[in-house]
Amino acid sequence: MDRHYLSMLVENRAGVLSRISGLIARRGYNIESLSVCATEDDNYSRMTIELKGDERTIKQIRAQLKKQAEVVTLKELEESASVFRELLLIKIKAQKSEIPEIVDLTEIYKAKTVDIASGAMTLELTGRAAKLDSFIDVLKPYGIIEMARSGCSALQRGAESLREND
Repeated sequence: MDRHYLSMLVENRAGVLSRISGLIARRGYNIESLSVCATEDDNYSRMTIELKGDERTIKQIRAQLKKQAEVVTLKELEESASVFRELLLIKIKAQKSEIPEIVDLTEIYKAKTVDIASGAMTLELTGRAAKLDSFIDVLKPYGIIEMARSGCSALQRGAESLREND
């Protein structure tokens, strides 16, 4: 099954996220990643949804989403014509002697150290999902205490936008 990324401009009102995610779940489809945020216009929010499915399934989901009154614009993003990013915060066990080695790894991945405490380090990394997955795998031997990962956020390349009047 292929990965598909749907980017939507939706009305910024209570319950919209619940209705959109519920619509997808009621039809038996799983959301792989979901990111919702404010936009440059307070009236709208941007939703980026990552789904796995064949073309027929995704076409059906798009058709159902377009029928929703709160959905202003919906576009499927092409990987070659879009920029995708996720955020990872990860707290790992870190003995004093291991800190230089961990710092070297953060430099390789262009991650940031955001906290060092007794016996632990918290690191931040943004990038494509595969880069975050790789970073997590490299850090597993140290012992992952906990982590938080955002959903995929995406924008089309170039001057085009989801705003209809642009």
